[in-house]
Amino acid sequence: YATAQDAAKAAGIGAVSFRAYENNQHGFTKHATKLSRAFGVSVEWLVDGGPMPTEDPPALGELGTPEDLSDKYGIALVRQVDITYAMGDGSVIEDYPETSFIPFSLDFLRRFTRGATDKLFIATGIGDSMEPTLRREDLVMIDASQNRLGLQDQIWALTYAGSGMIKRVRRLTGGKVQLLSDNPAVPPLDANEDDVYLVGKVVWSARLM
Repeated sequence: YATAQDAAKAAGIGAVSFRAYENNQHGFTKHATKLSRAFGVSVEWLVDGGPMPTEDPPALGELGTPEDLSDKYGIALVRQVDITYAMGDGSVIEDYPETSFIPFSLDFLRRFTRGATDKLFIATGIGDSMEPTLRREDLVMIDASQNRLGLQDQIWALTYAGSGMIKRVRRLTGGKVQLLSDNPAVPPLDANEDDVYLVGKVVWSARLM
């Protein structure tokens, strides 16, 4: 690429973030997959360095289908989507464009879900209403195969009044549910159960330390 701005555009990341990566101001693990695709090198080479690779890394298709990866290597590719679920007042949900796939050990996934792995996706939360359980910019894994309210006060990704959010959900009498925040400063919200769509149960989270 002729300029850093061209490279950033090709990778689909902001020019400011790209310059920060070039200047080693912060790590680029978050965008390593995008950068590897734009530059035609492996993620491992981007992270670890070493001699310039002389061969193109194998395309994902050359490694086999997701079923092949599961059967041969015990790996599931969980899609990461470019959508932000608010852990505050909510954010409008649009389409779910995929940004990357994150490999997980099937044994690890089976610790907290028995659903089909293609029903799992990872999103990012914003806001502070679920602190201290979930913090701003935490990654959350959502299991869309679990979309029926069972146990009380579990954490769900949901839509309500055209907005997406992450809340605990409690069923009340009279066809009502209560959307609860872990932050005691945020009051609960009562809603008609028919007006709340459960996208999926939050089954795992991760954060940068």
